[in-house]
Amino acid sequence: MASNRRVLIGISGGIDSTAACLMLREQGYEPVGMTMRVWDDGADVAQEAAALAARLGMEHHVVDARKEFEETVVADFVNEYLEARTPNPCVMCNRLFKFRLLIDCADKHDCAMIATGHYVRLVTTNGHLHVRRGVDDKKDQSYFLWRLDESVLRRCVFPLGNYRKEEVRDYLRSRGFDAKAEAKESMEVCFVPGDYRDFLKKHCDTEKIKEGWFVSPDGRKLGMHKGLPYYTIGQRKGLGIALGRPAYVLKLNSATNTVMLGDKEGLKAEYMLVERCNSSDIDFLLHGDRQLSVMIRYRGLPIPCRIADAGDGSIVVKFLAEAESVTPGQSAVFYDGDTLLGGVYIANQRMLGKYLSDGYMDKLQFK
Repeated sequence: MASNRRVLIGISGGIDSTAACLMLREQGYEPVGMTMRVWDDGADVAQEAAALAARLGMEHHVVDARKEFEETVVADFVNEYLEARTPNPCVMCNRLFKFRLLIDCADKHDCAMIATGHYVRLVTTNGHLHVRRGVDDKKDQSYFLWRLDESVLRRCVFPLGNYRKEEVRDYLRSRGFDAKAEAKESMEVCFVPGDYRDFLKKHCDTEKIKEGWFVSPDGRKLGMHKGLPYYTIGQRKGLGIALGRPAYVLKLNSATNTVMLGDKEGLKAEYMLVERCNSSDIDFLLHGDRQLSVMIRYRGLPIPCRIADAGDGSIVVKFLAEAESVTPGQSAVFYDGDTLLGGVYIANQRMLGKYLSDGYMDKLQFK
């Protein structure tokens, strides 16, 4: 039987995993470190994690998942851009790799629980365990965890959820980790060190990326674009075209290989279509009596909303406050206050125009 004191914790040797290890120790746990290598550039991370484990006298294990990670998460990242969608690689990684490998490693090394440095909390509501937003709104990472099953959450410990980032830095200073407390943190996707466009050029068949037309909302051709994967909804800089006024990417149309440009007003949305990717989550949302809000991007503000089943495999979200830059491929994550209820992926929005023109929205029953 796994020891209740031994906790398998994912460590990189950075600020958050260092603080989480120390906190677990002070809470009476025996942390066991695990570092997951998912990319060739991860050797430095593994070395830093090993140094942390040695300093703390922790047991430490390295799991090499590079081949599987490239074939799954990286391939999906590239393919989503080729399909004119903007992916969420961290959402996929957390479900398919990070937490799965943590549990596998925990079982192998006699650990009952797993832990990470995510800034989230857990809460039990009506007998069910849910992720709750972290105390620090600027660091809250619940958005990335919507695909985790309750069976996984029941084995999780999140030591940092009740702290703000500066409190974590102060905590490290108080424990003699001054250099670590001053360290900078990376805000990038772990396997994309710079501009994702450079990554795509190296890791996909560029012959699949075709030049096409920038177009206006009324269909006028404005100039040539370099390829749909190089643009995202809401983008303003780096378009490579001068119109004499600020222009934003409003839509990417893979069928016509066009990028629609317009003013900022054109980014605003009253409705959104999302995919029924997890029917249990959707059914739960449709039949509850809650004050729903939705986040449509990481670091975005939760937007009050209502939802309705469109009856054709899609869900319609009605925003009750201003929303903009609805981006297919990104996650739409639903909350009741601070409690994460579930999530879905944002779908292609082409059908919205038809729904609105046919008066279809008036017939839906929004919950």
